Amino acid sequence: MADECCPGGDCAPRVDRRDFVRLVGLGLTGAAAPVAAASATPDVTGDTNQVAANVAAAAANMERLLDDPSWPSLRVYDRDHLARIALPLGGIGTGTVSLGGRGDLRDWEVMNRPGKGFVPTMAGAAPFLALFTQRGSEPSVCRLLEGPVSADQYEGSHGAPGPNLNLPRFRQATFATAYPFGRVVLADPDVPLEVHLKAFNPLVPTDADASSLPLVSIVVELRNTAATPVTAAVCATLPNFIGVDGSQTSKDWKGDRQAIGAKGNVNVLRDGDGLHGVFLSSTGVDPLHEAFGTIALATTATTGISRRTSWVAPRWGVPLLDFWDDFSADGRLDARPSDPKVQTPVASLAVTLEVPAGATGEVSLLLAWHFPNRYTWTPANTPPSGDDRIGNHYTTRYADAWDVLARETSRLDALRTRTATFVTSVCRSDLPAVVKEAALFNVSTLRTQTCFRTPDGTLFGWEGIAASQGCCHGSCTHVWNYEQATAFLFGDLAWSMREVEFGHAIDEQGMMSFRVHLPLARGKAFGKAAADGQMGCVMKVYRDWQLSGREADLRRLWPAIRRAMEFCWIPGGWDADRDGVMEGCQHNTMDVEYYGPNPQMGLWYLGALRAAEEMARYLGDTAFAATCRDLYTRGRTWIDTHLFNGEYYQHEVRPPSSADAVAPSLLVGMGAADVTRPEFQLADGCLVDQLVGQFMARVCDLGSLVDPAHARTTLQSILRYNLRADMHGHFNNMRVFAMADDAALLMASYPKGRPENPFPYFTEVMTGFEYAAAVGMLYEGLEAEGLRCIGMIRARYDGLHRNPFDEAECGHHYARAMASWAAILAITGFHYSAVTKTFSIGGRLGRYPWSTGRASGEMTVARQGQNERELNLTLTVHEGSIVIEWLKVEGRGVMPLRRQPLATGDRIQISMSDLP
Repeated sequence: MADECCPGGDCAPRVDRRDFVRLVGLGLTGAAAPVAAASATPDVTGDTNQVAANVAAAAANMERLLDDPSWPSLRVYDRDHLARIALPLGGIGTGTVSLGGRGDLRDWEVMNRPGKGFVPTMAGAAPFLALFTQRGSEPSVCRLLEGPVSADQYEGSHGAPGPNLNLPRFRQATFATAYPFGRVVLADPDVPLEVHLKAFNPLVPTDADASSLPLVSIVVELRNTAATPVTAAVCATLPNFIGVDGSQTSKDWKGDRQAIGAKGNVNVLRDGDGLHGVFLSSTGVDPLHEAFGTIALATTATTGISRRTSWVAPRWGVPLLDFWDDFSADGRLDARPSDPKVQTPVASLAVTLEVPAGATGEVSLLLAWHFPNRYTWTPANTPPSGDDRIGNHYTTRYADAWDVLARETSRLDALRTRTATFVTSVCRSDLPAVVKEAALFNVSTLRTQTCFRTPDGTLFGWEGIAASQGCCHGSCTHVWNYEQATAFLFGDLAWSMREVEFGHAIDEQGMMSFRVHLPLARGKAFGKAAADGQMGCVMKVYRDWQLSGREADLRRLWPAIRRAMEFCWIPGGWDADRDGVMEGCQHNTMDVEYYGPNPQMGLWYLGALRAAEEMARYLGDTAFAATCRDLYTRGRTWIDTHLFNGEYYQHEVRPPSSADAVAPSLLVGMGAADVTRPEFQLADGCLVDQLVGQFMARVCDLGSLVDPAHARTTLQSILRYNLRADMHGHFNNMRVFAMADDAALLMASYPKGRPENPFPYFTEVMTGFEYAAAVGMLYEGLEAEGLRCIGMIRARYDGLHRNPFDEAECGHHYARAMASWAAILAITGFHYSAVTKTFSIGGRLGRYPWSTGRASGEMTVARQGQNERELNLTLTVHEGSIVIEWLKVEGRGVMPLRRQPLATGDRIQISMSDLP
């Protein structure tokens, strides 16, 4: 009998090609989107049964890509969503090379500066991987290991403008990823193998050094699904571009800019330590130049290896022709004599293998680099020299690039397993899909040129990076306040930033320079304080002390922390009248000065007072704790009474009587020309992150800073007034981070009247601020609304329009976007105090990751027992160690555990009975 929903019994889906692409190629489906087949685009024409089969095949292929525990994937992008993908591969503070969505290697940023769009091209050769195949007596087939190029690459003044576009390539490509794992699946009916190009760099929570390796591991997986064996070879080609970082150029014969800087570069064969490869160095580049260093290209293969240290001398396309003729003949490389006149010799490394019928073969390739000469972002000399050279932590660990591979290759499999364990704990969890993606993908910022580590291991960060230089120096406090990934994944790195803030950037009065100069002997030279930056640092040191239990360090830094709070009360200061409300000149993350009480600075201040109170009380400074509590209580009451307008908190503008009434270190000068008639104020606007202090207080488990009902109403008002379902009718007088069909939260709206010149960014959209609002919604019980906002952000970074691993603001890979990690904390209700040894959760059922910066793992929360009144927690430690003496479940009490420390591999089960 036919189903009533389908007269005639025909229940196959009626989907045309356009709908198929929309539903399967573009739509969010579980944890993966866009979803795509790895081979040719599924045929959705013909009868409905065939359509259903093709849809099922695409879904099955997606499952195949996602179901690989050794190389996990969270999201799959089809060939129409690859153009902007660039997955950064490299360690924390080492620089990166990015894996492009189609399989290309782009954005070579290994030489101590950004290089967006920089691909070293020498003598017609840019870095590439190529494949040779031959099945039986059939003609051999050679292809670049890349998929189709995007439409914008088709036209230039002298033909297609991008690197390697002249080489034959695969017809189909799919990109599957869960940071830091990338997998490009390549297929072509003319090629007898399906290729999976897989790349990663270790990322192990709590182990900063294991996560700071200057290398890329590439595995080329060759899948033979036919009944005939295939002879194959994989070749990696890399020009020796030492001295060339993309920042120095000269014009070629047609006026186009070409990167320069190489001099006397040399390639030599190198064998040993289980490796065979080519070592790239230079005898002519200045040893103190920031682009001076070494590169290594190697394989772990033991047979079938052939290499070149150079291509033939450049002559009208001859080098590439000679290479292609040689490699395509038999998959092996014949040596070519070097030419001393060639400054950038090209290295090639090939591995030949047999892939049996129905089997899979692999070629492992490794790329490493070593560039020791990092210079300060605030040089005292032109050009930078002497103590302007600050160096890199990673280069102190290795002699050169080959040493990196010699020492690290043997443990890469173990590091990959540890990385996969962490990534899988996120991917297979019961977190909402958009939270997984937002949290995990933004961790990539830690490994870009946004961040670096000085030789002592201290972490520093730009706000973001421009195409060839950092953008906004100094580990800017009012930007880095928002990010949460560092503290919860790499606690020691986070603490190193606290040491800089309270040990080197703060003066005897308590003024903290919100941009630190380097070397640290110049740390206080900037000489200006930001209200939100300084208050946020107080909250961060509290957070990091709680996570770590560093009592001795807290006691050592406490005088500086206390001075940072007392600085609020200086004459002409932020709260000179000591009433718990900031009224003074408040430079802030909007790059202007606010005058008068406002929610953004006001709640940072309230949060800092609460954090300082808790630290002071613990350390026995009871009088100061009482002072902070009194100011907090009065300030909270005043803000709730006077700034909340029934819908949201607004800014009461109070101009100073004159510039002389403002403490000199507070006036940065980026705002109003006349402080008595200040422009660029928030005023009556509804600001997207007006509750950012509340967001941070929730992360720190400091409770609600203002009336919770007011906070909830405010967040609902932000949704009502600031959310745009699309941007077609939105006027924006500044930078464009959302446009056309993009949905977003505006920085501010003015439903109650707008000043003539509000703060400059009010019409913009910036993800870090959106995350602060969205996570605030999660914390305040507006889960569906918060998830919608996070989903809007990630929908904009879809691979077609923007890079999923690069949420920009004032530069690429902007630090503020790492606020997204807090969404995991909000969803799970997770807190940990190493001070009280208390592990706290919200009691949400399911499987979730947890991390403290010194330990990480998974937890599963389930009900069991009669009438499911018993709560069962299974806690697994994947990395580090943790002591838990108390388990706290929100709304259900605290349970003593008194257990021994838990270390890597430990698992415990805990039951709490008599649940409501």
